[in-house]
Amino acid sequence: MTGPAAGHGLDGVADAGAFLARLVRLDPATLVRLRPVPGVGRTALWARLPWGVLVVRTVTGTAPGDVTVAAVELLAELSAGGAALPRRRDDGWRWPLPPPASRAVESLAAEDVRRIAAAAAGALREAATHGVAGRAVGQRALRDALLDHVAVVVTPDDAPDAPVEVPQRLVQGLVRMGFVGTGDVRVRVAGRWVGLVGPYGAAWSRKVAELSLTPTITHPNG
Repeated sequence: MTGPAAGHGLDGVADAGAFLARLVRLDPATLVRLRPVPGVGRTALWARLPWGVLVVRTVTGTAPGDVTVAAVELLAELSAGGAALPRRRDDGWRWPLPPPASRAVESLAAEDVRRIAAAAAGALREAATHGVAGRAVGQRALRDALLDHVAVVVTPDDAPDAPVEVPQRLVQGLVRMGFVGTGDVRVRVAGRWVGLVGPYGAAWSRKVAELSLTPTITHPNG
């Protein structure tokens, strides 16, 4: 679809602008999907980060339906105080969303989440500078291996035979998007999806089917 025709409907301009600004810094060409939350006067803003994680922040105001636009164009409109919906790019959104219903399986302290993210960034810098076991490794290969690393394993009380694995890419998504506040971060599961939910937004990814690296932290309690 191409025609603007309607306004964006967002009232939480500051919250939406902060979300969009971080998205654009990570990927200037990224899309944002606006999905009204029925009955509460709020809209969920969805986007996909360059490393394959979906992120979402919910803001006040009701978008004119389920629409997708360029993040940079919506940010420019909000920054200018405008109310127009940028040109729709619905055909550009190609990713499924997690189911709306989810269950919490663990809470992580905010400082632990930040520490995990900082340690990963330090490991990447160290490997890029000195190599791995004395051998040089490409930056892309290092990044992909780091993002696939399972940072946390949770064993829910109600499903001890089905551990929940939280990959580093989820941790990085939550931290890089500024979703970690001072409270706890909740690990949630929705079907085949795993999410990290902070005070200011959430990051979601599909469950990791096969592991190539050993987890660094285990949380035995659900």
